[in-house]
Amino acid sequence: MLSRVHSAALLGVNAVGVDVEVDVANGGIPGLALVGLASGAVQEATVRVAAAIRNLGIKLPQRRVTVNLAPADLRKEGTALDLPIAAGLLAACGAIPVHALDGWWLAGELSLSGELRPVRGILPFAMQGRRQGARGVLVPPSNALEASVVEGLEVLAPAHLGEVVAWVHGRAGLAGPASALPAPRDAAAPDLCEVAGQPTARRALEVAAAGGHNLLLLGPPGSGKTMLARRLPGILPPLSFDEALEASVVHSVAGLLRGRGLLGERPFRAPHHSISDAGLVGGSSVLRPGEVSLAHQGVLFLDELPEFRRHVLDALRQPAEDGEVALVRAGRSVAYPARFMLVGAMNPCPCGWRGDSRRPCRCTLQDLARYRRRLSGPLLDRVDLHVPVPPVPAAVLGEAGSGEPSAAARARVERARGLQMEREGVPNARLRGAALRRHASPDAAGRALLAAAVDRLGLSARAHERILRVARTIADLEGVEAVQARHLAEAIQYRALDRPLGTGGIS
Repeated sequence: MLSRVHSAALLGVNAVGVDVEVDVANGGIPGLALVGLASGAVQEATVRVAAAIRNLGIKLPQRRVTVNLAPADLRKEGTALDLPIAAGLLAACGAIPVHALDGWWLAGELSLSGELRPVRGILPFAMQGRRQGARGVLVPPSNALEASVVEGLEVLAPAHLGEVVAWVHGRAGLAGPASALPAPRDAAAPDLCEVAGQPTARRALEVAAAGGHNLLLLGPPGSGKTMLARRLPGILPPLSFDEALEASVVHSVAGLLRGRGLLGERPFRAPHHSISDAGLVGGSSVLRPGEVSLAHQGVLFLDELPEFRRHVLDALRQPAEDGEVALVRAGRSVAYPARFMLVGAMNPCPCGWRGDSRRPCRCTLQDLARYRRRLSGPLLDRVDLHVPVPPVPAAVLGEAGSGEPSAAARARVERARGLQMEREGVPNARLRGAALRRHASPDAAGRALLAAAVDRLGLSARAHERILRVARTIADLEGVEAVQARHLAEAIQYRALDRPLGTGGIS
C-alpha cells in the first residue's frame, strides 16, 4: 500500500514542500529503506519512528518498506520529518486511514516513547504550507505559537504520536495554541534615565536610533559604553508586523522561537569576541544563521571591538552594506537577511586610559597606531558615528536615575523615523544615490563646510555620504525640511576616528 504525507524542509530562511511517500511491498526482503538525499539525522528517524510505533502497541508488518522524501534532489536535514514519516508508515500499514491526513502538513521530532519534541523552522514551515493550500498543520506543543502566527491555517499541537492516532480515528480531539500575540515592552528593560552624564553620547545614541545608523563608542573602562549600548533597543521604534515576521523567521530557523509567537522586541545580540566568522555571519558544515542574521531588524553589539579577530570583523563589511548574507557550502547556496544596526565599543588605546585624567596613559603613538590597525579602514568607513565616551566625574555619578527616560527619547525617534518612512519608505541610513541627493543636499554654507572637512580629514566617498545621511537624521529630529550647515557640523563632529592620531579628543 502507498501513502503520502505532506511536510517541508528548510532552505535558508524558507521552507520547501516535501512529500513523504511510504510504500509497503508484499514481496522482497523485509526491511526499511529511506531515500531522498537525507542527512544523518533524517536517516536515524527510521530508528526513532520504529521504536515510537512499537511503544504504541502497534506491530509493523515484516515487509519491504520504502520511504521516499520528494523532491529527491533537495537535501533534508534535522528531525522535523520524524512525525510525517511515522504517520506515512502507519497509513501504509493500515493502522490509520490512508487519506486521513490529506490537507494537513506535519512536522516534529519523536522520542522513542512517541512524545513530540520541538524542532527548528516551524514558522517558515507553516508559511509554506499556507502558500501551498494546506488546511492546517500538526506540530509539537512548543512550536504551536509560532505556527499560529500564520493566518488562515488551523494549528493542532499533539503531545504524543498516540494522540495523532486517536484523533485520526475520531476518538479524541487535539489541543491548539493558547495565543500568538507578541509580548508587550518589558517595563523592567534598561532605561536611559539610569545613565549619569554623557550628554554627547546620549545624543549620538538618539541620532543613531532615529536614522538606523551604525555607531562606535570609544572611552576608558567604566565610562558607560556598554551601559549606553544596552539601552539602545529601548529607544528604537517598535517592530512593524512585517519586521517582526522577518526577524521571527530567522529565530525560528535557528530554533530560538520555541514557546513564543512573533518577537515583540527588536533583537539585541552581543556575541563574545572569541566568536568565529561562521558564528558571526553564519555557515559551518550545517548552514545556520549567524549573529548578524539573528540581529536582523535589531542591534548587533560588539563589545571590546579590537579584541575580535580581524578577519571576523571584515566579514561584517558585506552584510553591513547589503543587508543580507549569501552563503555557499558544498554546492548549496542560501541567503539570510542581515539588516541590523552595528554598535561597537572599544577603549581609546591598549591600556585603556588615554584621555582619562584619573590615570596616566603609557601608550605611545606607535602603540595606538597598532591598536587602531586591528580595525580595518573599510570596516570603520561603514560606521556612521564614532563617539567619545569620557569618564564620568564623581559628582555626576550621584545623578544616575534622574535623567531623561527612554520613553521621551523614543517619542522623538519615532517622530523622526516616521518622517523618513513617509519620504522614501526606508530609514536614512539606507538612503542611496538619487534619493540621498534629493533629500540630503545641504545649503551653500553646508556644502562649503563639508568640502573643507573632506579635504582636511581625507574622508572617502562613502564617509562623505554617511555624513550626509547623519545630517539628514539630525534635521529630522529637529523637524527641519532642509539640511543646513549646523546639521552637518554635528554630523562631522561624530567622526572621531577620522582625526589624525595625536590631535586631541580620544586620539
